[in-house]
Amino acid sequence: MAPPLTKSRIRQENLAFAGTGGVSAENRCSRFEPAFRDEATGRVEVSRFSDGSPAPMHLMDGLPADWVDCRDEHGRPCTLKADVVAGFIRDGEFYTRDEAANLAL
Repeated sequence: MAPPLTKSRIRQENLAFAGTGGVSAENRCSRFEPAFRDEATGRVEVSRFSDGSPAPMHLMDGLPADWVDCRDEHGRPCTLKADVVAGFIRDGEFYTRDEAANLAL
């Protein structure tokens, strides 16, 4: 299992998928929206700002409280529980970064 998601790990994933459909900036034109999935339950949540509005990139601020494993001194999520992965949603279906990268070609 991969290490839990942190802001740093999301940045690392963005660098690893740079130039592919595995990042928001490269797949937006293919109607992918940044999202997260809890692998243990299958629950999917669109990435949101802390005010609940949809975010154009992977942000942890608007995720359900029970997905957050650690918060910083300001109450913002700094680590998500180990079962949560970053990916994308399109037409109601979740795609991992790898899957999105292959489909957004």
